[in-house]
Amino acid sequence: MALEQRNQNISRPLTLNKSGFDYDLAIAGGGIVGLSLACALKDSGLSVVVIEAKPHSVAAAKGQAYAVSLLSSSIFKGIGVWDKILPQIATFHHIRLSDADYPDVVQFQPADLGTEALGYVAEHQALLTPLQEFLQQCPNVKYLCPAQVVKTDYQADGVEIELNIGGELQTIRTSLIVAADGARSRIREAAGIKTHGWQYWQSCIVAFVKPEKSHNDTAHERFWPSGPFAILPLPGNRCRIVWTAPHEEAKALVALDDEQFLAQLSRRYGQHMGRLELEGDRFMFPVQLMQSDRYVLPRLALIGDAAHCCHPVGGQGLNMGIRDAAALAQVLQSAYKQQEDIGNLQVLKRYEHWRKQENLTILGFTDLLDRMFSNNWLPIVVIRRIGLWMLQRVSPVKTYALQLMTGLRGRSPEIAQR
Repeated sequence: MALEQRNQNISRPLTLNKSGFDYDLAIAGGGIVGLSLACALKDSGLSVVVIEAKPHSVAAAKGQAYAVSLLSSSIFKGIGVWDKILPQIATFHHIRLSDADYPDVVQFQPADLGTEALGYVAEHQALLTPLQEFLQQCPNVKYLCPAQVVKTDYQADGVEIELNIGGELQTIRTSLIVAADGARSRIREAAGIKTHGWQYWQSCIVAFVKPEKSHNDTAHERFWPSGPFAILPLPGNRCRIVWTAPHEEAKALVALDDEQFLAQLSRRYGQHMGRLELEGDRFMFPVQLMQSDRYVLPRLALIGDAAHCCHPVGGQGLNMGIRDAAALAQVLQSAYKQQEDIGNLQVLKRYEHWRKQENLTILGFTDLLDRMFSNNWLPIVVIRRIGLWMLQRVSPVKTYALQLMTGLRGRSPEIAQR
């Protein structure tokens, strides 16, 4: 189905709901996290509008790939979209964790968790397109794209949202607005919510490669003093490279021609997969840690990167946002069934109490990993190699680390248990 036709089908008209609002809630941001929330609310009884600034073709063409945790896969199963996602992504059954050229490698396998797999790797479009198509089955959701939030006016009983839709201004009224508009969230900034965190001394280079030999459904995370280096398997025996390095080194690597870059990549990558072929362009972005002081205000909730950002080590960023979406959906549905005001601060604080501490744990875990391994200070080297020894040989330690990485620690949303 053409994107334009799909947009027309999704953007069906909705009448005023029984509370007199145009919609019960508006989701600003139609990326993976925003759409996960909208889809999770399919049978909630709430009327929803998704506001996405980027045209479909731009959003779906984003050249990114993500690790998808076991919990995220369960959330997508509960939504009802996983059967459309799974054939387009890669499943990995092994994880190899190593420290530079230190010979002791930590190996994880499904038997360590009692699961069939350890995780998945998906390109952006493989997640976004099925979610977009699923919205066609959601008569309670209207999808405005492209549309942009111009101004928000928070009132005692609702939010007035001024939108720019094709150059025309339109105002809608909702009980709640959810900011899923990314790390530079304009809605968060306009609401005066402050953030804390820092820019790392590192930047991240991402690229697609096709190795000569099979990746054997194995994800690699190798730590070097300059930063973590990950190899994520993709369908068609392709791999996603996530290479973290100090800013100047990263800039120099990106400036190399393809042949020179592949030579450097092969040195870091190793010879276990044979000759490498670069596919597409390389991209570089700075790495940051960020946590919003608050996830909620009256009539406002933050999810995904609008609420937090973490170091890419371990591939936790998107998964945290998907958990946010599932948790908020559960809180809102429960409040609605109990005839509570979904925009009330006390209702929204249930979501904040649930997710803020869990996200802080992941932020701390990824920060510790990066700082422990991105240096050559001998006492730290000794400590981390003892840690690797324990991970490989002490079952409770290995299980705990795996549960944290796969999302199986902490409170699981009800939608993931269906």
